[in-house]
Amino acid sequence: MASAPFPRRLLPLALAAAGLLAGANASAVTLMQAYEAALKNDPAYRAAMHQADAGRENRILGRSNLLPNVSGAYNGSKNNTTQEIANREIPQRYISRSATVQVRQPLFSMDAWARYKQGVAQSASAEAVFESQSQEVIVRVVQAYVEVLFKEEQVRLAQAERDVLAEQRKVNDLLFKKGEGTRTDALETQARLDLAEAQLLDAQDSLVAVRDELANVIGQDPGELSRLRPGLRVDARDLLDFEEWKKTALDRNPDIRAMSQNVESARQEINKQRAGHIPRVDLVGTYGKTASDSLTTIDQDNKIRSIGFQMNIPIFSGGATSASTRQAAASHEKVRADREAQIDKTLLELRRNFNQVTSSVPRIEALEKAVESARLLITATEQSIKGGVRINLDLLTAQRQLYTAQRDLAQARYGYMLSSLRLRAAAGTLGAEDLKLLSANFE
Repeated sequence: MASAPFPRRLLPLALAAAGLLAGANASAVTLMQAYEAALKNDPAYRAAMHQADAGRENRILGRSNLLPNVSGAYNGSKNNTTQEIANREIPQRYISRSATVQVRQPLFSMDAWARYKQGVAQSASAEAVFESQSQEVIVRVVQAYVEVLFKEEQVRLAQAERDVLAEQRKVNDLLFKKGEGTRTDALETQARLDLAEAQLLDAQDSLVAVRDELANVIGQDPGELSRLRPGLRVDARDLLDFEEWKKTALDRNPDIRAMSQNVESARQEINKQRAGHIPRVDLVGTYGKTASDSLTTIDQDNKIRSIGFQMNIPIFSGGATSASTRQAAASHEKVRADREAQIDKTLLELRRNFNQVTSSVPRIEALEKAVESARLLITATEQSIKGGVRINLDLLTAQRQLYTAQRDLAQARYGYMLSSLRLRAAAGTLGAEDLKLLSANFE
């Protein structure tokens, strides 16, 4: 038998019960705890970490082309040979063995040197990409964390809106009974109340969705989150001139540095392909032992020791070397263009977040005054209700105004925090210490 559908109007109670159970089973997750959990559990970060581990090996792979190459070979075979001497067939059965060890050390190899330089560039690029991902996980954790807090503010505002309209309906019904109101006023209020109920349910659904997103990032149920402290703490570094931020970004942004290393890797690829026209010189040393190596050396053991130079001179490869070189040169120009595009993208992001940070400070100050004014209005309304001048509807309206101001203030502060983090990420300076400073805004 299918279970009965869960009434949506009971969703707030279910959320509250879930919050109580979470609080009973787990302590509240602070911003730093959420970040530490993400470092262990976030799939995107772990994938970036393993990718960086793989990229670091390119340095060793490239260096191996410059180091000696040692190889060994062993051969053993049972031979059954017939030898004809003076029209007589003489069978010969013997076992031949040979063992060889060879050491090859490049002395001059443009290909080996280019592979080494390319490996260094690829390793440095992987390190820069991982640094970018390390900064990105900080931004994603903070964004998911404050999104949950903001959705909670929206739920509270939606509840206040619903309560105001419910009280308004009571007033309209009372006035209608006394003959002082109209049926139209009552129907209009009812329609607005029904809409407010729907908006409350939407806000609650959005809260559940963003909590799930945060849980996916940190790999656990976040439970109760730390709340935002009153007041604003502006980091003095945010007040730097834009040109200083720009200079820092061009020097330290990990995405730009990764693209620069990609340009170097592409340049070395050109040298690798050009090496197809250039001779290679190796120092080769060989030590070998043979036993009954051939029919004429049956029961003879020989030792071979040799050392010398070996030069390989490419002459013609059907045009492949020239074509590969031109192809590598075209790829090099593409990567250079990609780097310029990355620089433009980074500076655009830097400018956008710089403007948001600088404009957030006066906006937050104005909203703080609005919140204070809304609190004073509530106090005045409460006094007026005691004096019989105002009614409960006026108090609910004042509370709704306070919740609206508090939500806008929280949104402005969250926006400032995220813009500040993204500003540092674009400049390439974002780290765990910045997150620790930011977490001081929560309690």
